[in-house]
Amino acid sequence: MKIEVLPDRFDEVPTADATGMDRRAFGEFVSPRGELASYAFGWTTGADPHVGRVSVGIGAGNPGGGTFHAVVFAHEGDCAYSLTDEPFERVPQGGPHLTAQQARAHEDLPFVWWVVDQVMERDRRAWWMRHWVLGTHSIQTPEVFEHREPVLLVGNDEDGVWQLIGATRAGDDGKVGHLSHNIDEDPTLIEILDLPAGHSAYRTHVGGRWTRQPGYPTER
Repeated sequence: MKIEVLPDRFDEVPTADATGMDRRAFGEFVSPRGELASYAFGWTTGADPHVGRVSVGIGAGNPGGGTFHAVVFAHEGDCAYSLTDEPFERVPQGGPHLTAQQARAHEDLPFVWWVVDQVMERDRRAWWMRHWVLGTHSIQTPEVFEHREPVLLVGNDEDGVWQLIGATRAGDDGKVGHLSHNIDEDPTLIEILDLPAGHSAYRTHVGGRWTRQPGYPTER
């Protein structure tokens, strides 16, 4: 039996002050041994600093069950996690909300962190949150930046710099933006957010199949 990360619903609502969007993703986890967990993670656009939230629930109805909560933040070029007392979400497999102190003392905490790692690696919506937390920049052609052309070619160069190109070839007049904002405009970009450094992906139209390949081609 393999690891299963099963994404479920995605809730997106404007914040009360209409300055951003509150995004929350939910799903289920099944380990190779059949151990179950539920998870939720989310972030609020417009928030500063960029800090995400995650909840993992295990053992619903059992004495040792509980729901663990953590914040997600940028640290040394990647995402790090820290347990928190503040509950984020209720999830089906979870028991009572645990404080950070209770979570640290729980015998299943290593399993919970493993679930978090697997979710961040396998749930595409977590890739979106990761780029928001990290504030990943993208270099865009003027046509893409000004929303005159859709993104048809995405490159992640050897230095981890993302480049977004439409139908018009890239020149020396690229604009700098945030990758998470590009996904706000075109959620289909979520499919290639795991693109390794030194690789590219292209498509013929929005919603079309992405073709991935090593290197950064100028023709497609």
